[in-house]
Amino acid sequence: MFDILPRYFYPAASPGAGPASAPRKPEVMVPIRSLGENHRARIARHLKALDAHDRYYRFGFAANDEQIDRYVNGLNFERDEIFGIYNRNLVLIAVAHLAYAPDDGANPGAEFGVSVLAQARGRHYGSRLFERAVMHARNVGVRKLYVHVLSENAAMLAIARHAGATFVRAGAETEGYLVLPPATFNSHLTELVEEQLAQANYQVKVQARQFRNTLSNLQSAWLGTDVGEKSD
Repeated sequence: MFDILPRYFYPAASPGAGPASAPRKPEVMVPIRSLGENHRARIARHLKALDAHDRYYRFGFAANDEQIDRYVNGLNFERDEIFGIYNRNLVLIAVAHLAYAPDDGANPGAEFGVSVLAQARGRHYGSRLFERAVMHARNVGVRKLYVHVLSENAAMLAIARHAGATFVRAGAETEGYLVLPPATFNSHLTELVEEQLAQANYQVKVQARQFRNTLSNLQSAWLGTDVGEKSD
């Protein structure tokens, strides 16, 4: 499932093809980029924008803002991988954390966690982030990807089950794992291409916002009123 080029790279079927190869509407690309130290504040804002119910699903308890700050301040961008999806206004609407288990040398593993803002639900961002995390984990030699999730979190359970994860329920929590195949040249190439596209998309959004801010400031100066858009 994950050893393929991104779905938006595949052409539609040629005219006259049989029913089995009927053309499908291509899926819209979702730019997912790796996040670094300079995104820490935006990650915190993203998590604090979650309501109590969503915080409960993400952390296993209804984390308050202080606890979120401690979590974000403790993120190790050198060790783990953080992936994010930005909207056109550079708001971080979805974030995934791929946390590597202590290296025992024999069977390296990692744990996956994800959150999506309420207004961005229904667009399969959680699934896309899971696929991105699986691909990266494969490429760095991880053999098992673990998911610790509340048993009532049907959305996350469905994402992992669809990928082939095996689950064991223990009370209010469910623990699952997905055995990952070895990396291939194709998986490395796919990740490289996706990351480059996501970086380029992010820069376009930055430039577009700068243009909007400049235009807004010019309009404010022209009208003599302060209607400018504040930037981060």
